[in-house]
Amino acid sequence: MTKIRFGCLTVLLFFTIFFCCSCGTKKGGTGNDASSPAGYAPGQTTVLTPTADGTVQTGDDPLILDLSNASEGYFMGKVTKEETKVNIQVTGPDNVIYKYFLDTKDEWTAFPLTAGDGAYLILAFEDIGNGQYASLFSYPLDVTLENAFLPFLYPNQYVNFTAKSEAVSLAASLSKDAATDLDALRTIYEYVVNTLTYDNEKAATVETGYLPDIDETLKTKTGICFDYAALLTAMLRSLSIPTRLAVGYSGDVKHAWIDVYIESIGWVEKVAQFDGDEWKFMDPTFDSAGKGSDAVKEYIGDASNYTLQYVY
Repeated sequence: MTKIRFGCLTVLLFFTIFFCCSCGTKKGGTGNDASSPAGYAPGQTTVLTPTADGTVQTGDDPLILDLSNASEGYFMGKVTKEETKVNIQVTGPDNVIYKYFLDTKDEWTAFPLTAGDGAYLILAFEDIGNGQYASLFSYPLDVTLENAFLPFLYPNQYVNFTAKSEAVSLAASLSKDAATDLDALRTIYEYVVNTLTYDNEKAATVETGYLPDIDETLKTKTGICFDYAALLTAMLRSLSIPTRLAVGYSGDVKHAWIDVYIESIGWVEKVAQFDGDEWKFMDPTFDSAGKGSDAVKEYIGDASNYTLQYVY
């Protein structure tokens, strides 16, 4: 994954708040045209499953990439040697460089192609020690997505879930009486905000390269911004609601939040509060920590406080 270190943030508004930036299984397209998501249904989950089909592969020891399903919005990677760490760099048509890391032998991992249609360049490197990496290979990839929402519906290294995940079962249960995707969003968002507690100790000690474990977050009911955002993303994606895990900065501190696609509205970014007509600025971490205070609403309601770097 991209090396991310999430720090802590002190927001001085009206008071000081200390926090950090914290069912079935299915493979393949949504069956809709490229401009439509799969479609929400109350209480019904659909977990798309990334696969390495072997149709298009590149690389050799110590790294193999499977690009058979690039049109689905992802590719797969697998390390083939013990005690080997590799770095995969992906640059898409948006010219943003994404850096991912793998070190588990013989385990396929999915990586998203979030920049949409266009030309990608994939570079692979092997860790040779002392912070040095040796080039393995490069691979140009031209992507035409079957559906523009697929990268934001599939699991990946950052948003890791399966049909057996507790988060998926919970999403189905919470949404069973939610008539629309907007209702489901509100219900699940409020559950996460009201149930989770921000983990200051974890924020102070989290190591570079941390990956969220959504079911562990549910079990402990604690987490940092990355945990909040990944959990919400997984739950909403399992309900066929396209969701982007966004990573960047809040002020000058590394932070994570989510953007959600609502069929009646379109992409809604950094939503936080629902006033009966619309959602505005979703930042589950700050909203949870602030417990609905006007100071927090004012901060997360100001888009200038956020700088986007990556989308997963």
